[in-house]
Amino acid sequence: MMSQRRGIHVDQSELLCKKGCGFYGNTAWQGLCSKCWREVNQREKQRQIQEDWALAERLQREEEEAYASRHQRAQSQPAITPFNKFEERKTKVKSSKVNTVTKFFTPSIKTPPKKDAGPFDTQSTPSPSSSASRQSTLDSDRAAREFIDFLKPVKSGREIFKQCRAFTESMVYKRDMGADELSESVQDFYQNLSERLQSQFKGSSELVEKVMDEVEKYMMTRLYTEVFCPETTDDEKKDLAIQKRIRDLHWVTIAMLCVPVDEEIPEVSDSVVKAITDIIEMDSKQVPKDKLACITRCSKHIFNAIKVSKKEAASADDFLPTLIYIVLKANPPRLQSNIQYITRFCNPSRLMTGEDGYYFTNLCCAVAFIEKLDGQSLNMSSEEFELYMSGQTSPHWPQPTAASSSSGTAALTQVHNSLDLLTGLGERQERVIEKARQLESDLIDWTDEVEQEVQSALESFPLETQNTTANTASGTASASLSAIDSENIENEQLPPPLQPQMFAG
Repeated sequence: MMSQRRGIHVDQSELLCKKGCGFYGNTAWQGLCSKCWREVNQREKQRQIQEDWALAERLQREEEEAYASRHQRAQSQPAITPFNKFEERKTKVKSSKVNTVTKFFTPSIKTPPKKDAGPFDTQSTPSPSSSASRQSTLDSDRAAREFIDFLKPVKSGREIFKQCRAFTESMVYKRDMGADELSESVQDFYQNLSERLQSQFKGSSELVEKVMDEVEKYMMTRLYTEVFCPETTDDEKKDLAIQKRIRDLHWVTIAMLCVPVDEEIPEVSDSVVKAITDIIEMDSKQVPKDKLACITRCSKHIFNAIKVSKKEAASADDFLPTLIYIVLKANPPRLQSNIQYITRFCNPSRLMTGEDGYYFTNLCCAVAFIEKLDGQSLNMSSEEFELYMSGQTSPHWPQPTAASSSSGTAALTQVHNSLDLLTGLGERQERVIEKARQLESDLIDWTDEVEQEVQSALESFPLETQNTTANTASGTASASLSAIDSENIENEQLPPPLQPQMFAG
């Protein structure tokens, strides 16, 4: 162990997007923000399309040359047009990508509204997920009612609701799509709707933000069971891996992470417990904004614990190690799935700026640190780290050092003496337990013997009851007095009773 520990330090510039746009980056997006990540993805897809186009053209030329050389009667036979088919397919894909979102912003003229229909018709076509749980259905209905109530005073609120409802219904049928495609569709819808609202509510960015928050709440509540930890991803596998990793790191102490928190202080201990509760509660939320709120509350409790412990304002260098410690103690359920869900379907503006984005970025850094944690990160050798990970030793056990070699023999002797004493106490305890059981058995036998003797005595000397006849004339007071001593065997030896005598005066 190194004599001087170095804390976990992350430069704040490392939390920002690598493109230098000023927004917060994300490890899931290779350190980029959502905006730059989408631009990089679009350029990559465009490049891939161009490469596929060039490859198709080259294959077309080669096939045409081979076809012309093998068949001299090419004019009498229909031409093979695989390239035309490829071009038609490519054009169809491009047009579908363009119209996937914009069609939701075009009012439908095919089916006019009913005369008696209200401004918000919550009825929709049956979704294929009819086997969803009753609780999920109740949550969706409640979210729809709250969304309608919010949009009633909003200008063009009816159109916004229709677009959101149509989009969520179309997403249910895309469950077989990959998670990235689902995320791209949702983010495209967010972007188009936000741009439309910005042009409609000019100078009212706060209203636009509120509408987008409600849109996210409504859509993600309805789509939660479809898009959270989808089967097309390995999110569940990552959840199990990070849970096992955190369990294996149970031995990591506050001192190893250089966490400036003193849990002996009641207020600090209370803040730590609340932070753990909030990070665990994140899994019970359905809306990305609510999950981010749990992370934000957890982070604020951490800052409070640091402030009380240090009696000064907490710094960013103190926050990250403490957040890592909280994650190790909490081992939140489905941690990777929740992070990926927020990354894919949260309103991008919330992750790019603000305290929610800052705290979420730090959480991603904490998870990445835990996944790559090694001996060097904790200021210890690789051999010592592996011993701790395998459970062969623990930092909580006393470790012998060269400086304490002189007192090692005495300490070892004391340990052996304590073990011998414990062994002797164990043997004495066993003897006491054995004697107690023997005493219990003897008491039971003695009780049985007493009961038998009492029963034998009762059988040998039965009780007799004498009944007095009240219809005889000899039942006088003198007879009653003599009856008192009728059973006395010594009655014959007594002198006769005295008789009262009358004397004349």
